Amino acid sequence: MTVMQTTPAATEHATPADICSAPPRRHPRPDGQDRYTISEVVVFTGLTAHTLRWYERIGLMPHVDRSHTGQRRYRNRDLDWLDFVTKLRLTGMPVADMVRYAELVREGEDTYAERQALLESTRRDVLNRIAELRDTLAVLDRKISFYATEGTTR
Repeated sequence: MTVMQTTPAATEHATPADICSAPPRRHPRPDGQDRYTISEVVVFTGLTAHTLRWYERIGLMPHVDRSHTGQRRYRNRDLDWLDFVTKLRLTGMPVADMVRYAELVREGEDTYAERQALLESTRRDVLNRIAELRDTLAVLDRKISFYATEGTTR
């Protein structure tokens, strides 16, 4: 599986790219020189080596290249994918849905509708959580205001 971000080609037959995350952040190394060890990826992403291996085992990252000695060698596209997966985790998306999404990406363009539906469902969940957090924040603000007012009148 590769997850690429591309800009539209200068031809009239260009097809839209599957952009899986926000605009790409600056990579530590340019493409072609992007062979990162698991330790380097840990530093770049903040994920643990255990989590990276687990992602590979469950099918979230089955495309990680290996050196001739079997050592994992991550590429810039892997960093982009991990950034996207981290965003999905922050949404509260279940791991099973994340794995399903990764499977759909590997299956190709015919799965766009199913991917969209999965992301729209997650978006609805996020919006509901935001509304709950806003309500919670309003309660906290009222309590803070109460204590600020009561604390100055005594």
